[in-house]
Amino acid sequence: QLQLIESGGESVRAGGSLELSCASSGNTYSVNCMAWFRRGPGKEREGVATICIDYGVTSYANSVKGRFTITREKAKNILYLQMNSLKPEDSAMYVCAAGLPYGGVCRLSRDVIDYWGKGTLVNISS
Repeated sequence: QLQLIESGGESVRAGGSLELSCASSGNTYSVNCMAWFRRGPGKEREGVATICIDYGVTSYANSVKGRFTITREKAKNILYLQMNSLKPEDSAMYVCAAGLPYGGVCRLSRDVIDYWGKGTLVNISS
């Protein structure tokens, strides 16, 4: 089993920055992909960013490219999401996730996720 605990969510003004963290514990060797998903009010859950644990390869949703950066601190098993130039539409519950590659690639899909955190709430005001 793998436990994922997010932190860092808060209310900020549009244009601001925020960094989310996700601490993982337990069987961290059972996964090779880590990701951030989000679910905004009245919206479907969407993948935001993913990172391959072994090689550090990252992938982003088009809506956040150039603004968000996903990183992972291997020694501490902490996943980060640095969010810059925040917009009101970025308001959502951000959820940390972990799973395995599909076709050798970490994908932004719920179908490849085995573990989910409970989320941390981000609110962006205009």
